[in-house]
Amino acid sequence: MKIHTTNYSNTFIEIADDCPVTFGEIPPTKGDTKTVAGMQFDLVSKNPYKFTSDDILFQVYAERNDLIRSEYDEARQQFFSKGQPCFRASPLTKRYGWGVYSNKDGKIALYGCETEEYEKFSKDKALKVIKAMKSSK
Repeated sequence: MKIHTTNYSNTFIEIADDCPVTFGEIPPTKGDTKTVAGMQFDLVSKNPYKFTSDDILFQVYAERNDLIRSEYDEARQQFFSKGQPCFRASPLTKRYGWGVYSNKDGKIALYGCETEEYEKFSKDKALKVIKAMKSSK
């Protein structure tokens, strides 16, 4: 079975051209339910450079599907047997104003689009710099 990945290395994902905000915004919760954006934000912002994109996307999937740890290995293989949308399609980069930097090991961190770090990464010629996907066509 082919295993796909969403991981990048030495890459910076800029916010989408049609992102409606000019600063990194913490995704709101909907009642007692955490949104995908909120779950992604919590995992990455509290653990910068600890997880890869694959780690974050699978953890959100596992939590949303109430998986238990003993099911993780098989479920992760199944999850990545099909291609998954990467952080270019995340609401964090499309709607909430967060750039995603992947270091040489593929570990990620978030940077608000208003920050000096965001500006530095977006102009860094040593990095692959790509845009998040637009919400509209």
